[in-house]
Amino acid sequence: MFAERLKELRKKEAGLTQERLAMQLGMAKTTLASYEQGKRQPDLETLSKIADRFSVTTDYLLGKNGTPKWATKKDAIDLKDFLEANEGSMTYGGEDLTEEEKQQVRVAMATIFWKRHKRD
Repeated sequence: MFAERLKELRKKEAGLTQERLAMQLGMAKTTLASYEQGKRQPDLETLSKIADRFSVTTDYLLGKNGTPKWATKKDAIDLKDFLEANEGSMTYGGEDLTEEEKQQVRVAMATIFWKRHKRD
């Protein structure tokens, strides 16, 4: 999941090449390429740098959704329905949020969902 997310985030920025991003992150282009190809995984410090660079969470980069171990399949479906029902309202000041901002909102909404759901 990390490799796909990293590549997707880089390609969303017009003109951001592997070479340029590697330079911004202080690593060799070959290292970044190996991350995007799934051949290597970054250490925690590098993962944090990448998340900060794209203004996303490390959980987002790793593809974690924060589903508790006690959640049932129905619980997961309820969360999916909850997030989909609120997808169209992800704007600020009349402008659509970026994909990264939407992901941050989804993470926050999922956290609230699980906290409240546990009390039910």
